[in-house]
This record gives sequence, structure tokens and C-alpha cells, in this order.
Amino acid sequence: MKKSIPLLSLYILLTSIISAQQLVVSGPMLGNIDLRSAVIWVELSEAVQAVTVTYTPENDIKYSKKKIITVIPKIVDHHTSKIELSNLEINTKYNYTLSATVGKTIESITGKFKTKDLWQWRKAPPTFSFLAGSCAYFNEPMYDRPGKPYGQDSSIFEVMAKESAEFMVWLGDNWYTREVDYNTPSGLLYRASLTRKQPVLKNFLKAMPQYAIWDDHDYGPDNSDKSYVLKKDSRNIFRQFWCNPSYGENDEGIYTKLNWHDVDIFLLDDRWFRSNDALPDSINDMPNSEKKMLGIQQIEWFRNAIAGSQSDPNINFRIIALGSQVLNPLSTVDCLRHYPAEYAELMKILGDLKIEGVIFLTGDRHLSEIIKQDRQNAYPLYDITTSPLTAGPNKWHGNQVNNPFRIDGIDGIQSYARFNISGPAADRWLKVEFLDKTGQIKTSWQISKADLSYKKK
Repeated sequence: MKKSIPLLSLYILLTSIISAQQLVVSGPMLGNIDLRSAVIWVELSEAVQAVTVTYTPENDIKYSKKKIITVIPKIVDHHTSKIELSNLEINTKYNYTLSATVGKTIESITGKFKTKDLWQWRKAPPTFSFLAGSCAYFNEPMYDRPGKPYGQDSSIFEVMAKESAEFMVWLGDNWYTREVDYNTPSGLLYRASLTRKQPVLKNFLKAMPQYAIWDDHDYGPDNSDKSYVLKKDSRNIFRQFWCNPSYGENDEGIYTKLNWHDVDIFLLDDRWFRSNDALPDSINDMPNSEKKMLGIQQIEWFRNAIAGSQSDPNINFRIIALGSQVLNPLSTVDCLRHYPAEYAELMKILGDLKIEGVIFLTGDRHLSEIIKQDRQNAYPLYDITTSPLTAGPNKWHGNQVNNPFRIDGIDGIQSYARFNISGPAADRWLKVEFLDKTGQIKTSWQISKADLSYKKK
């Protein structure tokens, strides 16, 4: 006769198994932070019954203002949770502890964040910095293509985690789907989850709020467009794994607007509405009006959003973020200029509304550069491209080697960009620095709000 295992022994066995597992699979990650609210994202083990966040102002040494919020993970969300902390104090540093529980087993992780300051109409805009980058590839040899590994040194994220920046903007290709991923919803979810749980990302994700747009590789296959059959599944996964202020309109797209102090950042979607790149740019020597990258719905949203931004006297810079380059006249791939009718419409919006302080911020190219485009009766436009974080770097070649529209840049290395916004309200400056994987500044460039303004008559 077989002996049964005593209940106490069984409980101890199960508890030891659970303890050996990671209850917090990835995160916590800081999401959207505002004046009186903050979002914390986390992915949990399927066994986790509840996740609790305990938080208090950093200067509350007696914990008199301690608050606790508990969330039950949902299977439908792949055991990811977005925990919103509300009714916070402005311009205040908070400490928090996130705890995941299974029975009597608890895994706790500590972190901190700071709410925004209410400076408008009260004092000068703050000096601040933020980071940006694109193209993060993590090797998985079983499913990678043969040959030299494409993913490079991921320690760049440990370097970025030590920055004193206030937030990060991911500019697309934030993970790379492979052939085994992009034909099924479960494959798309697998790639997002596997990338997010990389240990080297842990410190960076909780160091500062993380915002994102997508490009082809984290939307679907290479050069994906609006015909991608799993686009709705991809959008659902993007919404599960990022904490942007919003995600498009009418259940379409992932575009939104982010405000940080005196900067508005328009996070645009270059995939959901995109026509295939192979469609002709022109027909009968006329721009092909049917070939679109942004689409009618998004362009109309952008027209109104940037008009509203222009009417806000507290905004000095308007950064338009897109996965593909916008201005490069010599680009042969992935550039809005290959959608000439829509490019012309975008330029007309900026010109007709006399939008000031415009800078384009783009990714994708696996090198970093600043492209300048002069305009008639208006200040020049600049396209700042930053890439790659960990994917294989490119070098300029062909007509790009001596591109006369490039005013600065670096190629052949991993890099990220750091933006610094400073100066009194009447003389604000934007400075961008391209840094290598060790955090060394390779080159920098700056421009004033005055240089991005229409001349007064």
C-alpha cells in the first residue's frame, strides 16, 4: 500500500516550489506619470493571486500618508497589470513597494517616482531631460537567423538606467518578431513577454516613465503595412505592454500626445494605416494620393492636436515622433517622402497653421543623424534619428555617405539620444546628445526656440 503524503509536508513542498519561481515575471515599469497620478506596470506569474502597491511621499518618515492599492490579475491580460495611483501630491517624490502574493509567499520590489510640477502661470518652465532610442534586439539562437548574432551589447540599458532623465521614448522596433512569432497571436505575445523579462531591462524600466510608438518589427513582419492580418492582436498586445496616455481613436492605431512641461510630443503611428511601400509614389507624374503612411483619421487628429498645441502659450517645443524618417530627401527606404501626397499635406499643415518649435524625432535606420530641410518663408525643419539600441548598427553607404542634408550624426555603433530642455521662458533651448553604449557623448547639437519661430513682421 502506498503511503499518502501528509498535508503539512505537501504544503511545505508546494510552498518551496512556488518560492523557487519568480512571482514578478517582468517589471515593475513606470508608465504614464502626471501631476497627481502615476501608473505602474507589471507582468506576473500565472500563480499570483494579487499584486499590492504600498506608497508614500519620500519625506513622510512616519508613514502618515501611506496608501495601499491591491489588484487581482486577469488572465485575459496575460497576467499583466497596470496599477494607477491617484490623488497624489504635485511635484513630490514617492517611494513604493510592489508585492506579489501566492498563499503565504510574497515577492516584493521597491521603487520610486516623482509627480510633475504645476509650473504653468506660476513660475519658469523647469529644466529637464529625456531619453530616446529605437531598435532593441535580444538574441534567441533557436529562432534567430544563422550567422553572426544580430543582437549586440545589451548593457546599454544599465547605462541608461543611471541617467537622471525624466522619461524615455521608445521609437519603434522595441522588440523584434521572428518567423515563429508573427503568424499567430500567441507568437506575438511570446515575443513581447520574452523581451520585457530580460534581466538587463529591470533597472531601466523602473528608473523613469516609459512611452512608446511602434515600427514594423514590433507591429508584425518586416515592412508591415495596414494589410497585416493580425494587426488587431498586435495592437492589443501593445496596449497590454505599454502605458501611453491613449491609443489612437475608434479602436484603430496607437497614436497619442504626451506633454512634459513646455514640450508636447506627438507619438504617431506609421504602420496601422500604412500603404505598402511597393505602391508607386506617383502616377502620371503626379503624387499618388492613395499611398499613405499616416492615414486620413490620424492626419485629421494631428491637425487638430497640433493646432491646439500652437495656441497654448506654455508650450515651446513640439516634437513629432515617428518610426520612419520624415525629411531625408536621399533616403531610398522607410521615409515619409516616399508618400509624397501625405508628406505635402503634413508640410501644409505646419505651414498654414504657422506651427512653431517643431522637431521631428525618428528611429529605424540603425544609425543616428540630424537631417535639415530648408523651407520657403519659414524656419528650417530638423529630423533627429536615433538608432540602434541593441540591434546591428549600420554605416552610411551610397548616396548617404556625403548626404548634404545631414548636419551631424554617428554611424556604425549602438547609441541612444539624450534631450536637454533648458533656459528661461523667453529663451528656451533644446540640446540633443548622441551617446554610445557606455554613455560617452559622441556628438551634440542644440537649437533655440527662437530659431524655430516665424520672424515677426
